[in-house]
Amino acid sequence: MAQRRRVLVPLAQGFEEMEAAIIIDVLRRAELEVVVAGLGGLNVTGAHALAFNADRELAGLEGKDFDAVVLPGGMPGAKHLRESPLVLDLLRGASAAGKLVAAVCAAPTALEAAGLLAGKRATSYPGHPLPSANYSEERVVVDGNVVTSRAPGTAFDFALQLVELLASREQAEKLRKAMLLT
Repeated sequence: MAQRRRVLVPLAQGFEEMEAAIIIDVLRRAELEVVVAGLGGLNVTGAHALAFNADRELAGLEGKDFDAVVLPGGMPGAKHLRESPLVLDLLRGASAAGKLVAAVCAAPTALEAAGLLAGKRATSYPGHPLPSANYSEERVVVDGNVVTSRAPGTAFDFALQLVELLASREQAEKLRKAMLLT
């Protein structure tokens, strides 16, 4: 039996709840193993006062041990992610190992801070610059092992793109139809 693909979803205080919930839910519906890890603790409160319980703390995890590291945005959550040496090292380790690094909304700024967007096509929420990237206004952008998306309203497209990359196009389409996203 093939080993399930593993996805790490780090959460920082002030994350965007819709993005986190959609990413986690869609990836788990695709039968991927999703580990939700709190930056600084297990109890993490989002930007709109919704509390999530992480599976474990982020400290001690390494990006190379996962098939993808996926960052929800939100403010100030994305700021906490991009200012965390732990998160930046984790992203660099995942990327160096050829794993997917993905971020939505304001969180692509953490990929920028980690030095992973130089010369890559990428997108983000308007007003969150990615100076080293070739900026796009597409809903979801894939460039090599980097996947970026724009906002809470693109979270389903983003999560389904991750399912396509980590599982299959057929699985992504099956989920899209089951959730009436077609």
